[in-house]
Amino acid sequence: MDNAGTFPAVRPRRLRTTAAMRRMVAEHRVHPADLILPAFVREGVGEPVPLASMPGVAQHSLDSLRKAAGEAAEAGVSGIMLFGVPDEAKKDAIGSPGTDPDGILQRALRAVRAEVGDALVVMSDLCLDEVTDHGHCGVLDAEGRVDNDATLERYAEMARVQAEAGAHVLGPSGMMDGQVGHVRAALDAAGHTDVALLAYTAKFASAFYGPFREAVNSSLTGDRKAYQQDPPNAREALRELAQDLAEGADMVMVKPGLPYLDVLRQVVDASPVPVGAYQISGEYAMVEAAAERGWLDRERAIEETLTAFKRAGADVILTYWATEFAQRWGRERA
Repeated sequence: MDNAGTFPAVRPRRLRTTAAMRRMVAEHRVHPADLILPAFVREGVGEPVPLASMPGVAQHSLDSLRKAAGEAAEAGVSGIMLFGVPDEAKKDAIGSPGTDPDGILQRALRAVRAEVGDALVVMSDLCLDEVTDHGHCGVLDAEGRVDNDATLERYAEMARVQAEAGAHVLGPSGMMDGQVGHVRAALDAAGHTDVALLAYTAKFASAFYGPFREAVNSSLTGDRKAYQQDPPNAREALRELAQDLAEGADMVMVKPGLPYLDVLRQVVDASPVPVGAYQISGEYAMVEAAAERGWLDRERAIEETLTAFKRAGADVILTYWATEFAQRWGRERA
């Protein structure tokens, strides 16, 4: 017994000998129900428009969006997060398409709900960056700065029309102070007490958003460093978490994903509500580009990155690979 607890009596490799053994003792697993598919819908197109910086992802037409939502639901994906891309001529300083009941995002919400009903949790991005001619996440003051409190009023209006269009969940993503509480109050006052809020609690000013700019036809000049979180700061994310929880967030999220797994872990440890991670466009594009060049095994890399989020504690993962992964998961277990 002198060797108990040490080599050669202890050989951890015994639990790695076969695929069945490794599967049996796996500490974390990614399931289709963990996944949410982000999807873009573009006004005025009759067929999908492929994105050069995100191979395999496109700006959908309403028809192709309905098909994508149906495929996601059939594969077992839990949710879909919609981003609307309006006609450029409709963008203005206050983001009018965002509060127009006939705006592209609201039309997309109605179309997806008509297609899948409650088979998917239908989510919508609640932000102004896609619908303003300046590309910022809020309205600007006379000096060109984002006016926090004026922006909250626009978010409240957006929340009401998105809820009326059928969203189950709204994702306030602009990183305005007080956004969760202001939107919650607006929804409740309008009778939308069942509509949940997924707070973008820690959304960092990241270089990894690059391909997303193409996906939403961004009009941004400058940057968003004055309102998105500064990458060096982790404790600040917990301050944002405390505020979002106090204001009524039903779920919270960390964005981007892989570069901020440490922050994700801290948020998970402190959060009494479900925590999401968003595997953003730049993370997706890096894997796709490396795989295209034969530098890594694409399918293994996808699963490994998704597993990293689960290992860090994420309850849900927003990923552009959601449907593909879920379909492969189903085939492997058929």
